[in-house]
Amino acid sequence: MNYRHHFHAGNFADLVKHAGLLALLTEMTGKGGPLTVIDTHAGAGLYDLGGEMARKSGEAEAGIGRLMAADDAPAALAPLVRAVRRANPGGALRFYPGSPWLTAAALRQGDKLIACELRPEDAQGLKRSLPPAQGLLETVVGDGFATAPARTPAKGACLVLIDPPFERGDDYAQSRRALAGVLARNPAAVVMVWLPLKDLETFDAFLRGIEAGDPPPILVAEARLRPLSDPMKMNGCALVTANPPASLQPVLAEACQWTVSHLGQPGGEARVWRI
Repeated sequence: MNYRHHFHAGNFADLVKHAGLLALLTEMTGKGGPLTVIDTHAGAGLYDLGGEMARKSGEAEAGIGRLMAADDAPAALAPLVRAVRRANPGGALRFYPGSPWLTAAALRQGDKLIACELRPEDAQGLKRSLPPAQGLLETVVGDGFATAPARTPAKGACLVLIDPPFERGDDYAQSRRALAGVLARNPAAVVMVWLPLKDLETFDAFLRGIEAGDPPPILVAEARLRPLSDPMKMNGCALVTANPPASLQPVLAEACQWTVSHLGQPGGEARVWRI
């Protein structure tokens, strides 16, 4: 695959995804007992927004750059703003923290992060970039789709983030299988799947596939930056979360609404609902 998140780090989709992830981490680390977090496509951990790939795409400037400069950022995005400031102690916006970086910073003693990454060079960068953590950090160079169900604890609190690049035709099917495998292993696990929104039928087919498997409660959040009229473009993004805590819905509703209203185009729409 040619996908490198360095081109896309800090874009509008990361704002939505990481608002949801941080809300889940706050909720789940606020309870007793250890937490296991599995990140299926961890990436490099910390992204240099001054690098060639980030500057070439301009997506960070149109995403996290706009958020950090905003004077009306909602409460749902405040934890992300604080995390980005921690990742940039010099003050200027130079680095964007990916999902494993955000997770590692939230770990408590007894918690565990299993970060999966196929690219050996990104896995090495991940190990170097993660902040000091109280919990246990483990980097797995391998297939996150297979690792997540295999490493999900049968009991106890577990959060799984499924976030593939969706460049392969089977990433949707693999995401559904990984979701089902995690829940078969631990029916109480919280599983968040990130998806791009290109055309409505592909997204609807993904949801139909999940519903056919008699799933637990599911929360769906969409941030459509423009109408889904051109399937060659990423017109928005969605989060599909199994076993969501009640606190997640208002956070995603607020984060999606701000993202669409500030970063989107006419005809954009924010939607959050339950299956």
